[in-house]
Amino acid sequence: MLVYVIRRLAQSVGVLLAMSMLVFASVYLIGNPADILISMDADQAERARLVRAMGLDQALPLQYWNFLQHALRGDLGNSFVHGVPAISLVFERLPATLELACVAMLIAIALGVPLGLWAGLRPHSWIGRSIMTGSILGFSLPTFWVGLMLIVVFAVQLAWLPAGGRGPTREVLGLSLSIFSAEGWKHLLLPAVNLALFKLALVTRLTRASTHEALTQDYVKYARAKGLSPARVVGVHVLKNILVPIVTVVALEFGALVAFAAVTETIFVWPGAGKLIIESIGSLDRPVIVAYLLVVVSMFTLLNLLVDIAYSSLDPRVRLDEQSA
Repeated sequence: MLVYVIRRLAQSVGVLLAMSMLVFASVYLIGNPADILISMDADQAERARLVRAMGLDQALPLQYWNFLQHALRGDLGNSFVHGVPAISLVFERLPATLELACVAMLIAIALGVPLGLWAGLRPHSWIGRSIMTGSILGFSLPTFWVGLMLIVVFAVQLAWLPAGGRGPTREVLGLSLSIFSAEGWKHLLLPAVNLALFKLALVTRLTRASTHEALTQDYVKYARAKGLSPARVVGVHVLKNILVPIVTVVALEFGALVAFAAVTETIFVWPGAGKLIIESIGSLDRPVIVAYLLVVVSMFTLLNLLVDIAYSSLDPRVRLDEQSA
């Protein structure tokens, strides 16, 4: 296993390098950050000084080479807009995004697995059909529209929950979290439900398909033939075996929740890393864009590695050495 982990980590270094090159090239093609960040009233001398201070007076390959040299020392540069280290800015906003993604994924799992099990065990019942119809809506409805409708209904019409922002936070292990207060949950609930909707539909359909397949397997038929209770057949033989695809998809989709939470964070004014990257793209704040994407890619790489290890633990037939061959 150690050889496999080392090989995967070495591959991730190549992925990070390629991604950073693409980001540098894409931001350069989009436009010059100096045109956005420097005031139109600045004279040529002031403009040249600011361009030189941001390192934009050098050729792009030289800019990238300087970035790599500093990145090896843990310095990803200072934000053009905020004037602080870009990686610090990302890590400052990341706890809010992780909190939102964790609550959204818990909602998706807590509702999706039982609903999928019910639909898989009773596929022809009206409840099972209704569950599958509802999951199609979860896939089809745009996130931004659902978010706006949640605000209109629960914040404007009913006035049950706030329309946006983040509630009071508490420091826990160095992270600012809002889940330890009732007011924090009020602010968290709407964006978490909005972000969880697509994943809820995905987990429901995946659980339903896995359950339907597991019921046709010989070990389930044998368990029923032995006279085991339906609850034991489902809880021990069905649920245990469908955990493999569910764990794999859920872990990977958690990374997607973090990476694509930008729309939800923007709609609900949630001060997370997703909202930060939208603002940074608008101002061509390249150090923040690169730092954010490096963090997200690293997270995806780590999640993939953990998924492979969990996969081999849940299914003894899977060996990491065979996967790496």
